[in-house]
Formats: sequence, structure tokens, C-alpha cells
Amino acid sequence: MDIQIGRGKTARRAYGFDEIALVPGGRTLDPELADTSLELGGIKLNIPILASAMDGVVDVKMAALLSDLGAMGVLNLEGLQTRYEDPNPVLDRIAAVDKTEFVGLMQELYSKPIQPELIQKRIQEIKAQNGLAAVSLTPVGATKYGKIAADAGADILFIQATVVSTSHLSPEGIVPLNLHKLCSELPIPVVLGNCVTYDAALELMRAGAAAVLVGIGPGAACTSRGVLGVGVPQATAVADCSAARDDYEKESGRYVPIIADGGIVTGGDICKCIASGADAVMIGSPIARAAEAPGRGFHWGMATPSPVLPRGTRINVGTTGTITQIMTGPAKLDDGTHNLLGALKTSMGTLGAKNIKEMQQVEVVIAPSLLTEGKVYQKAQKLGMGK
Repeated sequence: MDIQIGRGKTARRAYGFDEIALVPGGRTLDPELADTSLELGGIKLNIPILASAMDGVVDVKMAALLSDLGAMGVLNLEGLQTRYEDPNPVLDRIAAVDKTEFVGLMQELYSKPIQPELIQKRIQEIKAQNGLAAVSLTPVGATKYGKIAADAGADILFIQATVVSTSHLSPEGIVPLNLHKLCSELPIPVVLGNCVTYDAALELMRAGAAAVLVGIGPGAACTSRGVLGVGVPQATAVADCSAARDDYEKESGRYVPIIADGGIVTGGDICKCIASGADAVMIGSPIARAAEAPGRGFHWGMATPSPVLPRGTRINVGTTGTITQIMTGPAKLDDGTHNLLGALKTSMGTLGAKNIKEMQQVEVVIAPSLLTEGKVYQKAQKLGMGK
């Protein structure tokens, strides 16, 4: 139902994950029986979790570690890893800089040109460790480096920007990226994003996307919603785009997974993403907290180093455990940020969902008090859900 916000302007109510809850039905199952696997561009993942293509989250080592666990780490091919032969001193500088000097430092560090030979080298380093070489480029970067990445042995390419569409107006003399052509010509699967609406998701699927990323601005380090005023809360965005996936499957016979990207911190968030219709999630800050993460306990967005309009910041997420503890446990924290797979399996067992498709069908209720009801002591003592 539309709400009138003033004469001549109405708005549709949208919901974020903190405003919904999942309702158990008449069946439960042992969590060990819950099948969390999915197929993404012909690649089978046992864990439906992807690590974001951010420099504080994924490097060669992290990509290989996540592959070993049955998940996927996406490497940013326009970040520090492809600008510097040895990015470690640069990452040390980012971790050490004062927050008042951070933006200028980032703009300086990211002004160094991308080196195509480093794109090849990083992909080959991941493959040498038997890892999945999932890589990310912006739409402009894809025209320059997409073929280089594919030729180097990348398994799957993510083309990401704040908003990606098949209908883009460019200044005179500049030819916009043809997503249909790119998806058909590259010899590897291409994931497209980001979007938040039914129509945009449907067009990206028709362009040949192997999967679609959903989410604008909800990330922990992203400031796009504050800078641009653009975005749709994730529960609604995921549900709308998932409806496009289902309609596109009826139209074409091809199933295109939806990946919820951003705003996901706890196991409960992941469960609610999938219940809203997602097939998988992409997370940044939870992985940045791993001891093996390249960010040294810090996390920043892909648009943070923009030379003209930064839309992200650096946040201190700390280091809370190993990547294994965060992904598969055993958990040593009580706030839902450890053993993300265990949380998903346990939720699926509680809800009686045997697989991801059944999890997408569970009942959802509007529950604005879900995270605060009865949690007075946790909040006062900063424990569990009160942290």
C-alpha cells in the first residue's frame, strides 16, 4: 500500500532485515540434514556465502582459504592487489593512518595505475593454491580487463558498481558498456550488480547474467545512502529481485541466483536474506574481522577512495577469530558473528527447511521489536544482542 508523504508524492513502505522475523511451521529437522549448497555459474558451493570484493576482506590467501571451506572469496581487480606488487606496506599505512587523514591517503594510494600483469599474477596465484578465482571489475574496468582476467584463468567475473543497468546514457562520443555483448563474448560466467528493483534485476538477467547482486548502500563501510540518498532496505529489495528471478525462470527456463550484497553481519541476517528470497549472500565486515583478512582489523568500501566523491569510510571492525571460526565454528562469541554456517543450518532445522529453496518459502512477519524485546539485560550489560 502506498503512503502519501505529501501532495503529489506517494511512497511504498520498504523493510530492512531488522524489521522482520522468521516463523517456525509444523515441521522441524536435524540441522545436519539441511542442504545449504547452491550452483553459481556452474560452480557448486557448499556454503552460500561470498566474501565481498574489498581490499580489506579478500586477497589471494583469503580466496584460497574460503575455497577450501566451500565458500567463495571475490578479489577486487581494481584495488591494491593489482596496483602494487607487494600491497602489504600499503595495507599497513591504511591501518595506521588517523581517521582525519584517511580519505586523502586512500585517494593517493588508489591513484597508482592498475598493472595488467598483476591481474594475471593474482589469478594464477589463487589457482596455484587450488582456489576458485572469482574476480570483480567495475563496468569500465570490465571493458579494459575482462578478457585479461578470463585468459588468466578466472573462474567467474563479477561486474559491480553502485548501480548497474542495461540502459545507460553516456556523454556524446562515449560508447556505454554493452552488458549483453560482454556476457555472451566472455568465456566465463558473469555476475552483474548492483540493483534493488524488479525491473532492473529482470533486465540484467535478460542480458545474460549468471547471477544478480542486490543491494545499494547497506554495507557497514558504505556511505552511499548518506551521500546520494539512494537505496532500498534489503528485505524488500531482495524480495522484489527474487520475484524477477522466478518470473524470468518461467520466461526463459533459466534460473539466475540472487545474491544479497551488503548490510549482513550476523547469522540471523543471513537466514533472513534467504527467507526473503536470496540464494546466497555477499558479506564484507564479518570476513574483515578474520585474523587472516588483509585489512588488519579495518574495513573500507570499494567507493571509499574516489578522487571526487568518496562514498565509504574506514571502520575498525577488530579481529575476533579465524576465518574458520567465523564461517564454520566453533564460535567463541555470543553475538551471532561466529559459525555463520552453523547458524544457517540451525535456523533451517528450526524452520523445517531442507534446502535453500524451502528456506525461501518460510513465513515472514513484520517484527520491529524483534531485536529489542526482552533484551534489557543484554543491552545494559553489552552482551549478546546488546553489543
